[in-house]
Amino acid sequence: MIIVTGGAGFIGSNLVKELNRRGRTDILIVDDLKDGQNYKNLRGLQFIDYQHKDDFLKSIEEDDFDGADVDGVFHEGACSDTMEYDVNFMMHVNYEYSKAVLHFCLQHRIPFLYASSASTYGSGKNGFREGDECEDALNPYAFSKLAFDRYVRQVIPEAKSQIVGTRYFNVYGPQEFHKGKMASIFLQLYNQINETGVCKLFTGTDGYEDGGQRRDFVYVKDVVNVNLWFWENNGPSGIYNCGTGHAHSYNEAAQAVIDSMGKGRIEYREFPEILKGKYQSFTESDPAHLLAAGYDEGFHEMADAVKEYVDFLNAGGYFQYGK
Repeated sequence: MIIVTGGAGFIGSNLVKELNRRGRTDILIVDDLKDGQNYKNLRGLQFIDYQHKDDFLKSIEEDDFDGADVDGVFHEGACSDTMEYDVNFMMHVNYEYSKAVLHFCLQHRIPFLYASSASTYGSGKNGFREGDECEDALNPYAFSKLAFDRYVRQVIPEAKSQIVGTRYFNVYGPQEFHKGKMASIFLQLYNQINETGVCKLFTGTDGYEDGGQRRDFVYVKDVVNVNLWFWENNGPSGIYNCGTGHAHSYNEAAQAVIDSMGKGRIEYREFPEILKGKYQSFTESDPAHLLAAGYDEGFHEMADAVKEYVDFLNAGGYFQYGK
């Protein structure tokens, strides 16, 4: 059996879909469906069982699982809202819960692969290499992820099983409708163009021109591929960047959506006051550590991935069962 926490979420559901494509359906999905939308991500997936995240936590704390029956745990579940400022809540959901899953895996020597975040680099002024010298946190979400990464670093030297953290940069692709305001810029622009014919980007900030802020946009299929490569190849434990290594401006992102849809234009709106000092105007993965681990399967070109994503959205935007 394979366990995927956050399996009804964006990255988790894509991971389950690819596992299905590779012949695995003995999957336990762990999540919380209370928002009334993310259940839709499950309709196109094949899995053996579902468990609420609180029930799963109780099960592992009481050691109800036979660890010998679990081939791996992909821990994608988290609160990913960068506008959530309740630090206690963030630490409970993203830090304490993750520690419990980690120690369950360590106890039973189960591979543990978990989602970290490029938000752990703060403003990025010190670069994007996996290490203390580059790390910072601009909001509670980033702090919760960074705190867990640093806990993992203390555990890895004594661990008897695989532990891999992947620091996701700006992920986009199918199955993110439920994320609302936290959905990728590509889905937001797609919706804006369909509704008004106009892409709305931020005016310049931090020395960047209007729409000139740059991010490392990474297709969700590549994120899944990195995770599964480490798991299937028993890749070395550690914390790794998961990005293309090439930043694109929001103007370029918008143009890719416009080109794929065959319509739309760009306008700019004032940069929100609430985001000042808490916003990453530039991210770009340093891929050296990932490449040194042996990963050599590359990443999609943004224009190709956006066209594939737009076609998927035009076809309904959700996975279909058995396809």
